[in-house]
Amino acid sequence: MKAIFYIVAILAGGGAAFFSFSQSSKFDSLQADRLATIAQNTKVVGSAETAESEIKREEDLLTASKEKRDLLSQSVSSLKSAGSALTGDVAKLDGDLKDQDEELDQLNKAVVEVNTIMADLGGGVTLDTLAEKIQQIEADKKAKQAKLEELEALNDGATKKLASGNAELDRLTKRMVERSARIGANSIEAVVTAVNQDWGFLVVGAGSNSGFTPQSGLLIQRDGRVIAKVRPSAIEPTQTIAEIDFSSLAPGVRLQPGDQAILATPAVN
Repeated sequence: MKAIFYIVAILAGGGAAFFSFSQSSKFDSLQADRLATIAQNTKVVGSAETAESEIKREEDLLTASKEKRDLLSQSVSSLKSAGSALTGDVAKLDGDLKDQDEELDQLNKAVVEVNTIMADLGGGVTLDTLAEKIQQIEADKKAKQAKLEELEALNDGATKKLASGNAELDRLTKRMVERSARIGANSIEAVVTAVNQDWGFLVVGAGSNSGFTPQSGLLIQRDGRVIAKVRPSAIEPTQTIAEIDFSSLAPGVRLQPGDQAILATPAVN
């Protein structure tokens, strides 16, 4: 019985030892697994932390990149605005340059004109003396203007005098014409158309239409020489009958048709 008990005890002890050994082996294996798991977890945690750190760094880089992109976008917009402004400035500068070129061309033309004017003004005139020369010209101009005004005043006076003189001349001319007409009437020559020496009268081919009147004394002339006097006794419009003044008749002279009769006394003018 004891032997069985010992055997059982040995078996129990062996079983316990085996169980203990078996449990110890399992514990060691589990411990190793646990340590491996812990190590793996530690590695995973480290990797996760590293990944998180990397992700954080990438996020920071992405954020920085976004900020740079936004900054670059703003810079590009600013550059575009600046480019547009520069384009406008360039266009304005081109316009200003064109205007300056035109002004320069006008200035060059003005310089040429000034040089021409100075050349016309005579030698020795320069830009430094031009103002003085212009003042001198202005003074001469004023003097000549005053002289011109004086001459114009004199001319106006002379014109008025001339007009008055012309009026007087017209009046005198008219008077002379009228006087000449009267003198012409007084110097009318008429032809003796018939002579009756025995009865002492003759007929003159002019009458009242020619200005003869009963009071008109007539002279008879031949070849421009007076040879007798006659007195109108009957006057008709176109002929006059006059008595011969034999006392005025030159000796040996006989009146005949063709002699000229003129007024003895011209009318007073």
